Amino acid sequence: MAPRRSRVVVRGVVQGVGFRPFVYALATGLRLSGHVTNTADGVVAEVEGDPADVASFCARLAPDAPPLARVESVEAAELTASGGNGFTIVPSSQGDAVRTLVPPDTATCDDCLAELADPADRRYLHPFITCTNCGPRFTIVTGLPYDRVHTTMAGFPMCPDCTREYEDPTDRRFHAQPVACPHCGPRLRLLTAPGRPAPHGSDPAPDSGWADPGADPVAAARRMLASGAILAVKGLGGYHLACDATNPDAVAELRRRKARGDKPFAMMIADLADIEPLVHLGTLERELLTSGARPVVLLRRRRDDARPRHGAAPARAVAPGSPDLGFMLPYTPVHHLLLGLGRADGKGPRLLVMTSGNLAGEPIVTDDEEALTRLTGLADAWLLHDRPIHVPCDDSVVRVCDGEQLTLRRSRGYAPLPVSLPVEVAPALAVGGDLKNTFCLGDGRQAWLSAHIGDMDDLATQLALASAERQLESVTGVRPGLIAADRHPAYRSTRWAREHASGRPVVPVQHHHAHVAAAMAENGLDGTDPVIGVAFDGTGYGLDGAVWGGEFLLADYTGFERFAHLAYVPLPGGDAAVRRPYRMALSHLRAAGLDADRDLPCTRACAPGELTVLERQLARELNCAPTSSMGRLFDAVSSLAGICQHAGYEAQAAIELEAAALRAPGVAEDERYVFRLGSPQSGAPLTADPAPLLAAVVADVLDGTPAAVVAARFHHAVARLVRSVCAAARGETGVESVALTGGVFANTLLSSACAEGLRGDGFTVLRHGRIPPNDGGLALGQLVVAARTTDRAATAVPRRERQ
Repeated sequence: MAPRRSRVVVRGVVQGVGFRPFVYALATGLRLSGHVTNTADGVVAEVEGDPADVASFCARLAPDAPPLARVESVEAAELTASGGNGFTIVPSSQGDAVRTLVPPDTATCDDCLAELADPADRRYLHPFITCTNCGPRFTIVTGLPYDRVHTTMAGFPMCPDCTREYEDPTDRRFHAQPVACPHCGPRLRLLTAPGRPAPHGSDPAPDSGWADPGADPVAAARRMLASGAILAVKGLGGYHLACDATNPDAVAELRRRKARGDKPFAMMIADLADIEPLVHLGTLERELLTSGARPVVLLRRRRDDARPRHGAAPARAVAPGSPDLGFMLPYTPVHHLLLGLGRADGKGPRLLVMTSGNLAGEPIVTDDEEALTRLTGLADAWLLHDRPIHVPCDDSVVRVCDGEQLTLRRSRGYAPLPVSLPVEVAPALAVGGDLKNTFCLGDGRQAWLSAHIGDMDDLATQLALASAERQLESVTGVRPGLIAADRHPAYRSTRWAREHASGRPVVPVQHHHAHVAAAMAENGLDGTDPVIGVAFDGTGYGLDGAVWGGEFLLADYTGFERFAHLAYVPLPGGDAAVRRPYRMALSHLRAAGLDADRDLPCTRACAPGELTVLERQLARELNCAPTSSMGRLFDAVSSLAGICQHAGYEAQAAIELEAAALRAPGVAEDERYVFRLGSPQSGAPLTADPAPLLAAVVADVLDGTPAAVVAARFHHAVARLVRSVCAAARGETGVESVALTGGVFANTLLSSACAEGLRGDGFTVLRHGRIPPNDGGLALGQLVVAARTTDRAATAVPRRERQ
């Protein structure tokens, strides 16, 4: 039978994951001749041989692909047979169109860990050990195709030993671009802050040059951590600030230096067995913790006082007031070494606080010189290395809700994997919101969400957005013809979009419509039928100029209708009311016609004279934008119950209200805790007035009812409201699907109660999983609303509200 020759193009996550070595092994095993190369369009192979073997080659490319690969398509075209012997890997070529996918960074694999701990291995204790199946990818890529010259490893020529491994098709490091060893790879160095004693293995102050390869900066860093020091540790996508999580003084000092308020810290643990007595660990939680993505996983605390092995209980200051503890396993060789892998000295902690290397609100630090400047005053020492970070990438944060993954921050380990879209979109950029900013590029049936950028209040964050957007364009090949942005006229992200439009249209998308659209897109809806979108969050610009946030929308991708919302109350002082939940409590009391009793916690929380000023402000409606925010109602009830009066971080009052409710399992629903539904004008949206509920809360608080019981009853009432309004919407429209979205639905207690009740009522419930329900998923919704290739004009302006 005559030989057959085919040109095969494989697209997807196929570079930097060992795909060419896999193709080599597959082709040679089938006795095929030809070659394989990386191009900007993907992996391209030409194979020639027996037609049945060529067909088998094509059929096995996707199902037998390496574990880190993600094959999107395999296309084969017939060529004229030309003969030839053997199969080779040829140098990569650069095409015009970039359409391959860069893989995310992946945790150190078991094979590399075994070598790292083996004194007989030449990479014993090597802080940059990696292979084809693990290590840095997205954060070191400077261009495509994915070859060493297009990574930040380009400045580290391979030694002869590494070159032999790299060129050996039978070796695990065959064509592994970050491959290195102690002789040719990056170097660690420990620098101590001026005025602090320098332990053995460190340099006393920042200066030029890199460490003596004979020194042991990790051992010195472990001794410093054990002594209570705070270290800046350079990771894959930026710096962490680390300290011994079991040391109360060290944790408190880190909190003070970082201006952290009471916001919980994430922790890194050496062994899952160490934390089993502290938290509930289910099957999915274990899978997430041990996955290659290595996210921070929020784990619900146990209610007993059991202590983990080795006495590694975190200090109370790690996560005060939170119902969860956030843990991750080490994902780089440096992390494993810091936690004692390969060492029997017992001179370092087994549980570390690992929080982003920045001040509150600033982007994560990636540059070494910048780290030595911006982290001065935060860190006692810097454990850094000379491999540049090209792309900032903070840790991802996930939790489990009803047995399914719920992503709260999608970043390292997940970005820049694309999201499949259920609809075609034109090439577009969506810039997200001002909090938890991420942006999104889309074209055709794919969207690329960026890694977490941060809050846009800081100029450095806006510059980080610009840099990350350029980089993601370069590796996706998307050239956006329009930009989608939030409708809020004062959002910095919206202003950035206008300033960078360069003549392209900027399409405004209403905040909560974008939330609902994101949930629809993630759940694969094509928009043919509308959904009831329950969008609960802290703030979003409404079409009437009010601050929305407790919304029930009838929505598809082309527009929305506001079916119902929480009744408006004044937001006294704007952000001041967010930082001081007692202000929202007093505003809600006044709107409900309830007295601010002197025995209520919110009244007692007022500074001398503040109550009189606040009452005058509310009466005169001075600097009091109306708000329908469910997030602010959570704040008000948290204050009324005496749980949180001052919020040091976003959603603190709501998080602590949820924590309180969890302490009262089995509390029955209370019929007094109810929202009054009414429509003040014919055809206007329904309003949900919390006045009866607030009256019940006040009565319970004054009667001495425990805060946990009040919190539990309130959660029941909100879930009941969702069921009632959705039932009314179905009765009027026949819509059977409900999307739960917005930051409030990061609350798993509420999300579970709403989903269970709605399903019991016969609804199809759509919730977020891989895309955050908070503003970190906003850009995806903006994209699908604004960038539809059909009916472009309809997407620009939502449907007229019901009047």
